[in-house]
Amino acid sequence: MGRPFVVLLAALGMPAVAPAQGDSTAAPDPIAQLVARLDLERYKATIKGLTNFGDRRQGTDRNRAAVDWIEAQLKSYGCSNVARLKYEYQPRPPMPLTEGIRLRDTIRAVGGGRYRGVRARTGVNTDSTQQPDARLRALDAPASTPGEREEVYCTKIGTTHPGEMYIVGGHMDGIGWGEAANDDGSGTALVMELARIFSGPDVRTDRSIRFILWNNEETGLNGSRAYVEQRRGLQGTKDEPKWLGMIQHDMMLFDHGMPRADGTLAADQRPEADVNIEFQSSAKLAAEAEQLAWTFERANERYATDYPASVGSHMTNTDSAPFQDYVPAISLRENERGAQIGAGWDPNWHQPTDLYATYSDKDFRLGLNAAQTTLAAVAGLVGATIK
Repeated sequence: MGRPFVVLLAALGMPAVAPAQGDSTAAPDPIAQLVARLDLERYKATIKGLTNFGDRRQGTDRNRAAVDWIEAQLKSYGCSNVARLKYEYQPRPPMPLTEGIRLRDTIRAVGGGRYRGVRARTGVNTDSTQQPDARLRALDAPASTPGEREEVYCTKIGTTHPGEMYIVGGHMDGIGWGEAANDDGSGTALVMELARIFSGPDVRTDRSIRFILWNNEETGLNGSRAYVEQRRGLQGTKDEPKWLGMIQHDMMLFDHGMPRADGTLAADQRPEADVNIEFQSSAKLAAEAEQLAWTFERANERYATDYPASVGSHMTNTDSAPFQDYVPAISLRENERGAQIGAGWDPNWHQPTDLYATYSDKDFRLGLNAAQTTLAAVAGLVGATIK
């Protein structure tokens, strides 16, 4: 990306000396003011609203109803240029059994990470009887059908450089016969809350921000892949601003630590809970993505209220992956996707227990701190001010 990207990163540079407390001569910090507009109860309420549609499995009426609801919410925030991307999804035919057999690597995790310590079993629940709530079981019962898909987005238009934008995303579909409260109600709600705040009538940004809620993540990132295929070549036109960076959010709530020796996990959040920021070291734009990741870490250091952030180099299995060779791309999660979530650190992942009621206020607050991190970083990168 060259010098322009470095200049943008410098916009979030932290001063060597912070203003003294009580210094009335210091100008109000617009980023701090915007971060203060995030609210735990509003974040929880948005997640709760998404769970009214059950697991929101792609290709179902409940998924389409959730897309309609998200669109209505974005419009109610005043987020301009609400639109939908349409694409076709046809499931791949099942592989012959002999083609699907391969030895499992017990050391290397997906994405290039390394497994360490105790691991627990992971997988996708496909058994409806594992969901004891009859109402939810009935809501999640209709099966997915192939065909047309839609995903909704809206755009905050920049005032001085409207033809350049950051993409802020989360995926709204889920699986597992639960409510998909964490995967990915937590990431979707985060993106929606940022859209609400940046769409405030008194908020101005130099550059544009697109807030998008991907569909078909659980089937192989089909919604984000469709966006890249349809719109990458349009960059620089009136229909698609130039991409400056892509920031994905997926599973923000559960950080209870490594499984115990018997495979169980702690009931309470671990004291060392943090927000995980990942880039992919094998991407063509790995160096720029790493810079972007550290920009987010610095924003967390300055503006997040409760939890620190850590940076890793093995971003994988998330909707930022289709972007990673075309634009600096990062992903925020509750844990590292490959080496930790893939090792069983979240027992609710794709399970009937992924319910709103499963999570405590500490869990929800971790997600809120991820929102504070992204809001602060993006606000600095786009030159946000308050009129």
